Amino acid sequence: MKSQEVTKSAKNPHGRWYDDACGTAFGLELLGERWSLLIVRELMFGPRRFSDIRAGLPGISAKVLTERLTGLEEYGVVVRETATEPVPMRLYRLTEWGYAAEPIIRELGRWAAASPLHDPTLPLSPASLMLSFRTMLDRTAARGMMMQVGFDIGSVSFTARLADADMPVKRGRPDAPDLRFAAKEAPSLAALFYGDVSAQEAGVRIEGDADLARRFVGLFNLPQKVGVV
Repeated sequence: MKSQEVTKSAKNPHGRWYDDACGTAFGLELLGERWSLLIVRELMFGPRRFSDIRAGLPGISAKVLTERLTGLEEYGVVVRETATEPVPMRLYRLTEWGYAAEPIIRELGRWAAASPLHDPTLPLSPASLMLSFRTMLDRTAARGMMMQVGFDIGSVSFTARLADADMPVKRGRPDAPDLRFAAKEAPSLAALFYGDVSAQEAGVRIEGDADLARRFVGLFNLPQKVGVV
């Protein structure tokens, strides 16, 4: 019996696992391989170097990351490009179609976070935290609020623009944010936003109006737990 790897080429993955015409089955064949969806997550806020992606996924080997990036590129989810500034470097970025996977990742995360088996104390990458903020934003409570918020997580920075009950996020520091949150690691910020822990206890530095910061933090909540253990 032929293996899955040889019955379908990387450029034609449809049917390699499930032999099923369903779009959901095909989606799993495209992104369901171990690490693939998380690689897409790490690229969700802009192009990254190979080393940056691996830093966000410390459990992945260089070999597996190379294989997954190659497959995602052949599927049309990821493209390689070369940046010339400040020094020449190879970057990986999502295609327009690749970016369209964001709602899938967000809703999968929301659904899974409702399980009592979800462990929020496990390692968390900066990109994962930013995506969780886009997922867990209470859009009803955020209606009418407008602000620009900066996040410094270790050496990585993000800018969030809250407006029209939505909060797009991009990499980079804002010029004049209304609020800025700074922490050495993403779990520290997660503890502040989701764990009912004070900024001092979490090791988070906040710049900006304290009342506005409390209102902003209050816009994000994990879903109530469902199911049984």
